[in-house]
Amino acid sequence: MSANNDIVLRVENLRTYFETDGGIVRAVDGVTFSVKRGKTLALVGESGCGKSVTAYSILRLIQKPGKIISGRIMLHADEQESIDILSLSEKSDELYDIRGGKVSMIFQEPMTALSPVHTVGNQICEAILLHQDVSRARAREIAIKALGDVGIPSPQKRIDIYPHEISGGMRQRVVIAMALVCRPQLLIADEPTTALDVTIQAQIIHLIKERQRDLSMAVMLITHDLGVVAQSADDVAVMYLGRIVEQADIRDLMKTPRHPYTMGLLKSLPSLSNRHKRLPSISGSVPSPAEIPTGCPFHPRCPYCVKGLCDTAAAPELTSLDSKHSVACLRANDSELKL
Repeated sequence: MSANNDIVLRVENLRTYFETDGGIVRAVDGVTFSVKRGKTLALVGESGCGKSVTAYSILRLIQKPGKIISGRIMLHADEQESIDILSLSEKSDELYDIRGGKVSMIFQEPMTALSPVHTVGNQICEAILLHQDVSRARAREIAIKALGDVGIPSPQKRIDIYPHEISGGMRQRVVIAMALVCRPQLLIADEPTTALDVTIQAQIIHLIKERQRDLSMAVMLITHDLGVVAQSADDVAVMYLGRIVEQADIRDLMKTPRHPYTMGLLKSLPSLSNRHKRLPSISGSVPSPAEIPTGCPFHPRCPYCVKGLCDTAAAPELTSLDSKHSVACLRANDSELKL
């Protein structure tokens, strides 16, 4: 398989804005990345950086007042088929076939992802019948197995219960089962283990890895938990204020981060060496995307900011340091920048 055929999804210069009374919110502002077949790309950053909006844009799920302004989203379903998702009609059969079929998503909030008036079995079976040519009886068998695979006890009984009858963690597992049941080529996992305890987190990550290996499935993992990233990602894209500020394979990023924001995220990780110390934090908070600072967007919070440069020059573009590492920082090659 060629390098091009290794790519399942290619997002190019994606811009998704929200027009509000307070101004235009540039939630995603020129994002470019690719997800490889059988690999996991982690999209990392604090809340409000545009990670989930990026995922919703890929599936064309942006609601008003949001709008995808520009860009390309190319899905390479197989060696013969390439689909520009943004060119599809909103009500086209092809777009419905992509959602939940070729591309599935584990939504962040299970309370809103599941219908309260249908049993979990009905909802999983609906996804199966929509994308697979099987009978209702066979769909039920597949749904029961999917529930068992994500660690739900007595799936033969639990398949007929309603979402309000189970805990938040159980509901999250149902959402994960629904996303995996149609054997997607790309799985978008938006904080898939947030509502789960540590033991179930490990089980779910292992399950996703198993399915990834069996199906050569690409995974786009959205998270702020760098511990989960270290366990499961092959490549990492760090987002800040709607832009990717650093992108590298997991080893390079963990060993030699080159953007001050990435360094701040890594320094805040707990470890055995700093267990008796107060963890450092990044000063300030993510500003509103409607009020992006001039110059480098991170400069008001950056300990390495150079006044008269970082705050006045044009916002830095993502620039390649080598074939595996890109960074958007005016001081990326400065020896002062150390983890």
